Amino acid sequence: MIWRNGVLAAVAALSLGVSALPARAETLADALVLAYRHSGLLEQNRAVLRAADEDVAQAISQLRPIIEYSVQAQRSYVFPNNTPGRTNPATGRSIVGISDDYEDTASIGISASLLLYDGGQTRLGIDVARETVLATRQSLIQVEQQVLFDAVSAYLAVREAQAFVNLRRSNVDLLTAELDASQERFDVGEVTRTDVALAESQLAAARSLLSSALGDREIAQAQYVRAVGQEPGDLAPVDGQPATAPSLAAAQSVARQSHPTVLREMRGVTIAGLNVLRAEAARRPQVSGSVSAQVDQDYTENATIGLQMTGPIYQGGALSSAIRQALARRDESRANLHVTVDDVLESVAQAWAQRAVAVARIEAGQLEVRAARIAFNGLQEEVSLGARTTLDVLDAEQDLSDARANLISAQIAEIRSAYQILFAMGLLTVEHLGLGVTTYDPDAYYRAVKDAPSTTRISPQGRKLDKLLESIGR
Repeated sequence: MIWRNGVLAAVAALSLGVSALPARAETLADALVLAYRHSGLLEQNRAVLRAADEDVAQAISQLRPIIEYSVQAQRSYVFPNNTPGRTNPATGRSIVGISDDYEDTASIGISASLLLYDGGQTRLGIDVARETVLATRQSLIQVEQQVLFDAVSAYLAVREAQAFVNLRRSNVDLLTAELDASQERFDVGEVTRTDVALAESQLAAARSLLSSALGDREIAQAQYVRAVGQEPGDLAPVDGQPATAPSLAAAQSVARQSHPTVLREMRGVTIAGLNVLRAEAARRPQVSGSVSAQVDQDYTENATIGLQMTGPIYQGGALSSAIRQALARRDESRANLHVTVDDVLESVAQAWAQRAVAVARIEAGQLEVRAARIAFNGLQEEVSLGARTTLDVLDAEQDLSDARANLISAQIAEIRSAYQILFAMGLLTVEHLGLGVTTYDPDAYYRAVKDAPSTTRISPQGRKLDKLLESIGR
């Protein structure tokens, strides 16, 4: 039989778990590592995090002395109303101009000022900057999750597209053989021209589906290049699925506690509360001290020391408005946290349901394929006995092809949904997956800059920071 002579082996090779692989097949883990190293999006958000780290350094610097120097030199000319001895020959009038009298002055000085008290505004600003850093780190983790999930999706899309190409090619081979058999029967008068035309029509449709599958594969490969950074090679079947959670409730509990978006919004609530305190502190006075020294061209020295206190009396209601605004934004951040938690829990539930549906589809698909294969083989036997027509065989072949396609899609969907659950739980990270790749340490740069060191190589910490910048290519 045609089926038994090779098509069965070809279609069976489409099973995602038993495909024969070359010795150096590219695995999903390989693709995830490549995506992590390749991603420009991760690089962009790492730079965003470093910029947030610098906000801490700048906030801390406000509590330190501000030391400045000044150098001044000038020449002053005398502009008299009438310079004696200079007249205009034509008019006889005196010429007003610049005399030779001038005076040179120069001075050099240094000054320092220090904020002594501002009602806690600056220290609260430091706390806000630190909380912003922690929130930005969570955003970076979410970006990492997205990069890895895009790589998983791209990998599975290429696998699915290649499986469909193999399936459509097998269908074309099968229908080509059916057309040849129908033509032979027609030549000996066993079937009519209609049977041959039906086989030709079915073959043309199969070739169209093959062309479509080839196009889908090209699209999937382009998406893979974008996500991973290189052309896909021989992609290995996905060996098993990542561990998620024993139940939907357990998965949602983990997501509520560890999802980076939830943790980021929690930091946002803290930041909003600190900003309320900053707005209230703006009503308090500010005290600062200053000292300066100066020497001029005559080596005359002078020095001053001072203390200044300023505070608001009336600002047209701006301070009260700022407090009310901060309170409103705090309420907004709290509500946003509530919405974010609901969204995350919904995403977990959807991914969990998608996996359950995929499992059910696989079970049904396996039964469907088995039944369609039996029906197809039986119809071929009956055709040889004259009990069935070519149309019956072609319809059975189409049913078998559709069943195989549905099973392939269900198998891919089950794997994808497992990673979708991890993504929704907030655990789709390089560390959690154990990919064994050197990861970006978000704390390294923060430790180097949190105390606002100078990078002028005049301090050990400054030299350390310069080396760190060199290590990341900056």
